[in-house]
Amino acid sequence: MTSMRDRMLAGELYLADDPQLGIDDMRAQGLCHRVNTLDPTDHGGLRELFRELLGAVGEHTTIRPPFRCDYGYQTTIGARTFVNWGMVCADVARVTIGDDTQIGPNVQLLTPTHPVQAGPRRDKWEAARPITIGDNVWLGGGVIVLPGVTIGDNTVVGAGAVVVRDLPADVVAVGNPARVVKAVEP
Repeated sequence: MTSMRDRMLAGELYLADDPQLGIDDMRAQGLCHRVNTLDPTDHGGLRELFRELLGAVGEHTTIRPPFRCDYGYQTTIGARTFVNWGMVCADVARVTIGDDTQIGPNVQLLTPTHPVQAGPRRDKWEAARPITIGDNVWLGGGVIVLPGVTIGDNTVVGAGAVVVRDLPADVVAVGNPARVVKAVEP
């Protein structure tokens, strides 16, 4: 019999209120609380907490609290990346953030999906699709990235944009829904 965690990790429908997933979630919430209440001058302590919470954190990466996630172990962040205040990472599926990426304040990376039908939604069934953010990407403040989206290398997403579909490399995208408005100049 497949566990709900295995179903979640495989991207299949799973029950969100599964007890094992509840344990995983409580672990992440406890670590997020510690991250968000740590003395902000304790950079070493903060880095260690993020290494315990997340699947991977690259060298010379800065993540500024407050920070929230569902599980943590589903998220990897590359080297020399900067994540500003207020990141929400609903990491029910994998969230992969590349190297040298800049993430503005209050960005949301949202992997969960929910059935449209009332019955399954009421019964707590959900699924998720991964988010991939390439290298040297800049997400402006308040950007929302929806399930299943990939953002290509060197792409800039303007403040407040809602990214509902993949964005190629080397473009600037803005708006809701985000649309490409020009190429990134060399």
